[in-house]
Amino acid sequence: MLRVGLTGGLACGKTFVGEALAALGCLVIAADDLGHDVLAPGGEAYDGVVRDFGPEILDAGGRIDRSRLAAQVFGDPQRLARLNQLVHPPVVRREERLIAAFAAAHPDGIAVVEAAILIETGSYRRFDRIVLVTCDEERQVERALRRPGAREADVRARLRRQMPLAEKRKYAQYVIDTSGEKRDTLRQTREVYDALRRIES
Repeated sequence: MLRVGLTGGLACGKTFVGEALAALGCLVIAADDLGHDVLAPGGEAYDGVVRDFGPEILDAGGRIDRSRLAAQVFGDPQRLARLNQLVHPPVVRREERLIAAFAAAHPDGIAVVEAAILIETGSYRRFDRIVLVTCDEERQVERALRRPGAREADVRARLRRQMPLAEKRKYAQYVIDTSGEKRDTLRQTREVYDALRRIES
């Protein structure tokens, strides 16, 4: 079975590419969804995050408010690193369980993990191939501003803190540029899928 990491910058279209790969038959695991799960009450990271970041990150129902948590790590590399230390290991363990179950049922399958900070955390080393989803910066900003509550200053600040896409290219075997029409992105995704399938066959 082939293990593939899918990554990219803010609002580059990782989820769209992931959905296209899933439609082609890949197992696609969204690390962000698993992050939600481990931060939920009873999740593996919940107690540690509340302990380290304080009860002020909780909403009235006792759930972690991700916007309050994000405000604490915004612009603070040490706090962000601590959050990643708490959240990343249980997310990886969940990913590995899902991949193992898929491999048992589909030994010739392709398992894809979609994660924004795959390279920054060193997780890229766990995969046979890396696919980078990219687009031009103005397109990133335009797409990010469609999200509820987004402000241009915040979006551009996030982009400045992220590893540049040009740097991420050094780690990727495949690049999908989503700057154009959706049909062009789908064409590129199909080409990457076919290339991955050739490795498996």
